[in-house]
Amino acid sequence: MTTARSHLPIRHLLLALAVVAVWGTNFVVIRVALDELPPLLFATLRFCFALLPAALFIRRPAVSWRALAAYGVLIGFGQFGLLYIAMNGYISPGLASLVVQSQVFFTIGLAMAFRGERVRPFQLLALVIATVGIAIIVEHGGSSATPFGLILVLLAAASWGAGNHVAKASATNMLAFVVWASLFSIPPLLIGSLLMEGWPRIAVALADAGPKAWSAVLWQSVGNTMFGYAAWGWLLARHPAATVAPIAMLVPVFGMGASALLLGEPLPGWKLAAAALVIGGLAINVLWPLATRLPGFPWRRGAVS
Repeated sequence: MTTARSHLPIRHLLLALAVVAVWGTNFVVIRVALDELPPLLFATLRFCFALLPAALFIRRPAVSWRALAAYGVLIGFGQFGLLYIAMNGYISPGLASLVVQSQVFFTIGLAMAFRGERVRPFQLLALVIATVGIAIIVEHGGSSATPFGLILVLLAAASWGAGNHVAKASATNMLAFVVWASLFSIPPLLIGSLLMEGWPRIAVALADAGPKAWSAVLWQSVGNTMFGYAAWGWLLARHPAATVAPIAMLVPVFGMGASALLLGEPLPGWKLAAAALVIGGLAINVLWPLATRLPGFPWRRGAVS
């Protein structure tokens, strides 16, 4: 049961930070694995390991097969398949970790379209600020963010947003939902790998993949999926979403920091400015509703809140 606490105990805060650290540094892991594995094959392996052996121990959630299939395709091929292709030479890990957070705005847009939710002024402000940040990336990205790479990551973010819509309407146990939805992620990724990468390339990659590549696959499936979703779901079950959700804004901070530290990705002024704008837009979207509950907030009872 969710508690009424407005803050996290230190152990729970450390757990939340561990999750966002795993999710953020995951972009570096992806980039390292792509040196040995073609992107769609890598994504296929990720979801194979997410499905098995976990599905043997975790019961299928009480949701429709249609919901599992929709989520599996959207998150499997739509989000991670496109993201891996983009990161295979078309966008840097740090910028990918930043741009993909635009899923927040796609999620809001889909909620407006399918559930009749109204957009609020602070959400428009947040979108405009984040869009300016992405425009800076378009202007200055060069080889670190090609137009093709940016389009792919934005499509991945849109797929993530659509997947969020499916999950919100269906899932109660997110870990079980993700594990069983992986059953439907695998076929389109495998077919895409066979068509786009070809069996000869797949066979060579599987034969030559070393401990680094297989460790990355396990990090994706066990660390990023199993640990990440299980721990995040555990925290959301014990604390208000408004207390836990803002911590996720640190994902691109970890992503860009890890990419700079471990891969030597440069952080020029334009990139830091773009990051500040995108994260600032996310912060307004998440924190504005919390601020309106504080005594003395100027628009506490106004339409803006």
